[in-house]
Amino acid sequence: MVGRKVPEVTFRTRVRDDSIEGPNPFRWENKTSSDYFAGKRVVLFSLPGAFTPTCSTFQLPDFERLFPEFQAEGIDDIYCVSVNDAFVMNAWGKSQNLVNVKLIPDGSGEFTRKMGMLVAKDNLGFGMRSWRYAAVINDGVIEKFFEEEGYADNCETDPYGVSAPQNILENLRAKAAA
Repeated sequence: MVGRKVPEVTFRTRVRDDSIEGPNPFRWENKTSSDYFAGKRVVLFSLPGAFTPTCSTFQLPDFERLFPEFQAEGIDDIYCVSVNDAFVMNAWGKSQNLVNVKLIPDGSGEFTRKMGMLVAKDNLGFGMRSWRYAAVINDGVIEKFFEEEGYADNCETDPYGVSAPQNILENLRAKAAA
């Protein structure tokens, strides 16, 4: 994966629009991979699903909390991508009180499939989802890749550690110290 350019896809997002009245003041907006990754150094992490236990209790909140430390290591943005639609991702972000981490909805799984990380999770009733991974991406090119062990369809476990923000920070700091 290292040295590879991220796939160019279009993501269907929902963005707040104050000109829209009512309880749902959002409009559709297409965003591309270039919109997210061009011209900056970012961390992208992917997980099986919004509102799931490990993702909501540890992974997303820890990335949110550690954002200033990532900035100190030269990271401009942190993105979380999941095979969930824009409505689910927006609701999850709101429930997590996100300020720093930006959520990317990959509703059809196109980006995840093109990254080679799409797996079946039918054993959990999820359907097709992302394997848990993270990457440091510099101007659209993968600089470092952190894939959880055991990549497989219908994996009986949910490995977490390699893609944890603490591990990524440790790697960024080690590179800076070298």
